[in-house]
Amino acid sequence: MSTGKLAGRVAIITGAGGGLGAECARVLSAHGASIVVADINGEAAEAVAESLRAAGGQALGIRTDVSSEDEVQAMVAQVKERFGRIDVLHNNAAVLDGEQRQRDRDLANLDMDAFDRAIAVNLRGAVLCTKHVIPVMLEQASGSIIFATSGLGVQGDMSLSGYATSKAALLMLPKLVAAQYGKRGIRGNAVQIGLAPQHPLPDALLEIMRDNHCTPELGTPRQIADVVAFLASDESAFVTGSTLVADGGFGSHTPSLVAVRKLFEQMGRNSM
Repeated sequence: MSTGKLAGRVAIITGAGGGLGAECARVLSAHGASIVVADINGEAAEAVAESLRAAGGQALGIRTDVSSEDEVQAMVAQVKERFGRIDVLHNNAAVLDGEQRQRDRDLANLDMDAFDRAIAVNLRGAVLCTKHVIPVMLEQASGSIIFATSGLGVQGDMSLSGYATSKAALLMLPKLVAAQYGKRGIRGNAVQIGLAPQHPLPDALLEIMRDNHCTPELGTPRQIADVVAFLASDESAFVTGSTLVADGGFGSHTPSLVAVRKLFEQMGRNSM
């Protein structure tokens, strides 16, 4: 029998066929959870699930387009039939591939198809998964629903208007879950994710981002996955309706902080 703080739990992680979602799957599996790897890329989902099984865990890969209610409903039914329960839903799926980035631009140049796609996957997908998982959680009077949001949902930027809008809307969903179902044992929280590079980025960009963090280094996917595991477990039993910011302090300070810090360093006040 598996041991760990998530032993006996069943966790659905959307968009887990790669990247941060796959890392969350690995970490939650290591804590003892049975993992459902849901991804629009069915082969990728099964590959992650197989790697978890090879490591001694229980995992099921399911091809799912989270923007389709029929597919989400079928996925949840398959999970219920296989495992009998659903304890954790991590709404991680989001669309941000190269083509989407090129089309999801500033408002005056925004491709509305890209905007609609961002809303359909990032926001509608999270709503649909939550909608169909909640009845299962109500049967067992317990559950933790986690939403992956972003600093782009609270800070303006030069592009990604659709992505930012969807991530801003996700900040409300954990509050709705907490208000509507908290007394019946279901918690809702969001993770506001900062930069945790999964692929190489230009050195100049990394230097700018590192300067604006309040930690010595940028984040890692494992550090984000650890936060998700915390919100999935009983360690966070008194945390609901909230957004936990995991961004190395990037969004916590004024735009002038970096310049002021460097000025103090030049003056010999290294304590800054």
